[in-house]
Amino acid sequence: MDAGLILVVEDDPDINALLARIATREGFEAVSAFSGTEALLRMERAPFDLVLLDMMLPGMDGPAIIGRMREAGARTPVVVVSAKAGASDKVAALKLGADDYVTKPFDPDEVAARIHAVLRRAQGAPATLGADVGDEVLSHRGLRLDAARRRVTLGGVEVALTAREFDILHVLMRAPDRVFSRERLYELVWRCGYYGEENAVNVHVSNIRKKLSAAGAQDEYVKTVWGIGFKLA
Repeated sequence: MDAGLILVVEDDPDINALLARIATREGFEAVSAFSGTEALLRMERAPFDLVLLDMMLPGMDGPAIIGRMREAGARTPVVVVSAKAGASDKVAALKLGADDYVTKPFDPDEVAARIHAVLRRAQGAPATLGADVGDEVLSHRGLRLDAARRRVTLGGVEVALTAREFDILHVLMRAPDRVFSRERLYELVWRCGYYGEENAVNVHVSNIRKKLSAAGAQDEYVKTVWGIGFKLA
């Protein structure tokens, strides 16, 4: 993977410096911001490959930053690094459009692994059924998924999905008759072991449904198979 540019948004100087060192150690260039407003200014001046984001910040907090980014159409991956460890905090961040969530205190190796995993997904590494997707284009009842361009449209209207939302939909569209358990979806999309993180899968599926509905979907495209998981409807 080529070196990229990572924005570290954290108001604690010591934690900010540690996250920057982790990013640098992994071959990235790190830029630090110590408030929400500073982070937005830096994002206006340079394109970042990934943002490491604290939730509690002066000026503008983390949720507001994610909201501003996604409302503006920015698909830059966001990894939240926060002391808020409650399930509701994680779910709220994922609903806003965060791509991953790490709680403090954190293991530097875990942060590094999550950075690489999120960037692989964002840059189009197939996190689906293991086959080379190439220039694969999938269609289903007016829903079109272009794997190479990581673009989804519904009836010609573009649907702005996060990296994980795209990958979940890709998994389902590649095997339209198959039911995927939450555990299996987590393993395929997050590319790591499942530790009962069914809320993460549920939140992303809910977001896909909402975005398809906003794009004009009249019918359901992702069906819940109670007691098992999800399949393409």
